[in-house]
Amino acid sequence: MVFPEAIVEEALKKIKMHLEEGNWEAAISVLESLRPPDQAEVVSELPLEQQETILPRIDTEVSADILEEMEEEEALAIASRLRTEDLARILDEMEPDDAADLIGDLPPEKASEALKAMKETEEVVQLLRYPDDTAGGRMIPVPITLNSDMTVEEALEKIRLYAPDSDVIYYLFVVDRDLKLVGVVSLRRLITAGLHERIEDIMDRNVIYVNHLADQEECAKLLYRYELLALPVVDDEGHLLGMVTANEVLDVVTEEATEDIHLMGGAGPMREPYLTAKIFPIIRRRFVWLLMLFVAELYTGSVLRFFHEELEKAVALTYFIPLLIGTGGNAGSQSASTIIRALALGEVKFKDLLKVMLKEISIGLLLGLGIGLAGFLRGLTWGSGLALSITVGIAQLCIIIWANTVGSFFPLAASRIGLDPAVLSAPFVTTLVDGTGLLIYLLIAKIIMGI
Repeated sequence: MVFPEAIVEEALKKIKMHLEEGNWEAAISVLESLRPPDQAEVVSELPLEQQETILPRIDTEVSADILEEMEEEEALAIASRLRTEDLARILDEMEPDDAADLIGDLPPEKASEALKAMKETEEVVQLLRYPDDTAGGRMIPVPITLNSDMTVEEALEKIRLYAPDSDVIYYLFVVDRDLKLVGVVSLRRLITAGLHERIEDIMDRNVIYVNHLADQEECAKLLYRYELLALPVVDDEGHLLGMVTANEVLDVVTEEATEDIHLMGGAGPMREPYLTAKIFPIIRRRFVWLLMLFVAELYTGSVLRFFHEELEKAVALTYFIPLLIGTGGNAGSQSASTIIRALALGEVKFKDLLKVMLKEISIGLLLGLGIGLAGFLRGLTWGSGLALSITVGIAQLCIIIWANTVGSFFPLAASRIGLDPAVLSAPFVTTLVDGTGLLIYLLIAKIIMGI
């Protein structure tokens, strides 16, 4: 079994030793013996001065692979320090979409100089027109296209001539004379067809495609739903512009999941690795969220102040406040997380709001009965009296039903108005349920206990 961590650690130790001795050739030899992901990790562990020195000295293709594998912030830091000639040479060897992403992150003057120094810029410039989070920004060029009036023999010959080095010809897209997408044929179907059959007779005309301005999440959903390896990208007139591959979508899924996790935790999204991220930007993002939640939580204190007379009459009510609002917040978070996941997979949409809420209310009812019974028994074992125990049990039931209702409504409502559902998930749902749950509890207490 291969253990990447051990390989990287051993290689890094050797490279550092060679660099201390000034033996660059030996260091480069060790680096080039590794696979691209390991090369990128090793280089990222070196001081920035050594990174910018070693990268231009190694094979250009290897340098390109390293920058493609590195985190965006790390690749940008190195690229910004490289001489324009060295950077342009490496960019020419990178995949057009990766090169475009890197150039787009560079300072405008450095980016302009690099583009001027590059030999092949047509595909990169085309990709630079699109935001990174769109299908156009994520697509790569289609290595080869077929015409519908070709024979299978002609198509196979074209593949041999023009796509010998490509590893992304799982599907062969068929275009007409105006380069509009009209069909697709798999490589397996092409190989098993008769040599004299025409492409139009064996191609699938019902092509699944995506518009060049579509969000990257839409690409991920289509690839996942239909189990595709590549998704063609077209403009508004149907011209084939490129394709988004499943490998590219893995990055999309990772980025989106990471952002959602940060948002669900109320920490704000991070664009850089945790260990390399600067402290103050993290503090700024977290402080803003904490301040917003702090302000939103103020009404919980207002509820307590409003019922201060009742609480003075029955101090025992306060013993159960943490239990009740804590359980309500947890229930709301569970519901919100479930609905956000269903939204991400396309299992539910805003039109399903009523069905979703009814289902979550039913779930809340059953959960509330169980937890409410536990709350009632806990009240009795604490010697709180029958009235208070009943109050706690009923309040727990109502709070969980309410928490599930809120937790299911907010993500769907957010998606409807174009907000990220994760933003209105755990932190805001918990904050809302805290205050309203407390209000429910004290109102029930006032009715049952007559205080």
